[in-house]
Amino acid sequence: MAADVRKRGSSENRAPAVDDEHVDNTSQDSGAQSPRSTLARFYGALPKLLIIAAVPIAAFGFRYYQQTQLLKRHESGLRTLGTEGLFLFSSLDTDHDLYLSPEEFKPIAEKLTGISPPADFEEEVVQDPNGETLTVEAKLQPLLMDTMTKSKDGFLGVTHSSLSGLRSWKKPAVPSSVFSASQFRAFLPPKNKLEVGDPWWIVPSELNIFTGYLPNNRYHPPTPRGKEVIIHSLLSMFHPRPFIKTRFAPQGAVACIRAVSDYYYDIVFRIHAEFQLNDVPDFPFWFTPGQFTGNIVLSRDSSHVREFRFYVPTDRSLNVDMEWLYGASESSNMEVDIGFLPQMELQATGPSIPSFIQDEEGNIIDSRGAGGDPVQFVFEEIHWRSEISREEAAHRLEVMLYPFKKVAYLPFSEAFNQAQAEKKLVHSILLWGSGRTLRETVLESSPVLALLNQSFISSWSLVKELEDLQADVKNSTLSHIAGLHLEKYSFPVEMMVALPNGTVIHHINANYFLDQTAMRPEEEEGTMFNFSGGFEDPSTATYIRFLQEGLEKAKEYLE
Repeated sequence: MAADVRKRGSSENRAPAVDDEHVDNTSQDSGAQSPRSTLARFYGALPKLLIIAAVPIAAFGFRYYQQTQLLKRHESGLRTLGTEGLFLFSSLDTDHDLYLSPEEFKPIAEKLTGISPPADFEEEVVQDPNGETLTVEAKLQPLLMDTMTKSKDGFLGVTHSSLSGLRSWKKPAVPSSVFSASQFRAFLPPKNKLEVGDPWWIVPSELNIFTGYLPNNRYHPPTPRGKEVIIHSLLSMFHPRPFIKTRFAPQGAVACIRAVSDYYYDIVFRIHAEFQLNDVPDFPFWFTPGQFTGNIVLSRDSSHVREFRFYVPTDRSLNVDMEWLYGASESSNMEVDIGFLPQMELQATGPSIPSFIQDEEGNIIDSRGAGGDPVQFVFEEIHWRSEISREEAAHRLEVMLYPFKKVAYLPFSEAFNQAQAEKKLVHSILLWGSGRTLRETVLESSPVLALLNQSFISSWSLVKELEDLQADVKNSTLSHIAGLHLEKYSFPVEMMVALPNGTVIHHINANYFLDQTAMRPEEEEGTMFNFSGGFEDPSTATYIRFLQEGLEKAKEYLE
């Protein structure tokens, strides 16, 4: 029968019909395949080969089509909206497809309508009266007034009433407080963030380019809800008017798992919050620590807290921003200053403990007495099966809050040591205050991040820190480099490019930089805008040009 089929296929002058089972049998019997069967296999495989060859060609064609369409949309958008309008549009277009989805349009809709969808708050934690409790103590050393750089009584119009709330704040509002262990459930990771080092938001930021900043002329914080409640309660131990949501970015609270065991998490967290120190009739005074950080060791079901610490870091010479109004309205004049806070800390006195202990039959064998004496309890040692260092966890949280920190900003002395080792230039930022505008815009842009990572060692320093370094007679080399930078500095922020030996070869002041980026593109030579997989705003183009000019000027010295 198979022979008849092959013969009939041949007489019709077409590819032979092949019975695969028959071919396999004859091949095994004869030890070799016939020319007809080989040819049949070739013709049978040919469509597959053509498909394989066509796939990359089709993919290339599709990508080319996509790029062409994207370019057309970009040109159309530029004609319709102009450069400023297209920049605004692109700030919403997070996936860079030049179409706005409902989710992308959401911020502008909320801004125009004034209506925000209800927040997705967790249900309030119901405290178990028989659950474990944690005693937390607060410690506060008031701001060192002589560290304020310019706000002395009678200087620059500073009145005693302006600083009354600050001067009277000498100790914690609540020196000691008892919390239910279950209240710290807010620090537990969500189900999709259970890996060591993977960060998440405890309290998400609500600020963006359209919501802008929160108003200054407020005295009393909004009612906290969900995960905000425990943070508000903790901060209230320092002062009765804490604001969980800061007026400016970075806003919110983030955390990540530093270590994990079979029953416990060690979670590192970072919180940005501020306090309103004045009340009516005095005008608002905002006290904003650089950050709150800390860690908590708690069981996976939050029934037990082993350790808890929450504090303002003191490793920088200045760690608090202050701003206050000279009137009750939002348009009133505002004064700003910075200073140093020696201590603001919360710490658990020990692990959380139960109110009573039961035996296997449910009988109470120990309980807290009328005098409040704690139950005697022995805790097992925790064996971590996976962990990262505290420093690594803190860095991951910092990058989450400050995307510009995807570039490592080293301390001043370390930056020049590393620049000498790697034979790179130093991108140095010297500032008096926070540098908020710079870090929230141009330093976050992908092209700037890429250039800095490739060609520079970066440093971020306060003027006060460099003044201290300059005065350090024990380290003449570092003192000299600090002096070279201070010579080029102008208030408020100076961006510099320096050689590894400290020589500043290029610099630009932040105010001048902002004036440059505020110019319309047609007012400058060439254009600041280009289309290369994304939209490049004027500040990005200007900063890249500044860095590239520094690289060019360095050639004169390096050659």
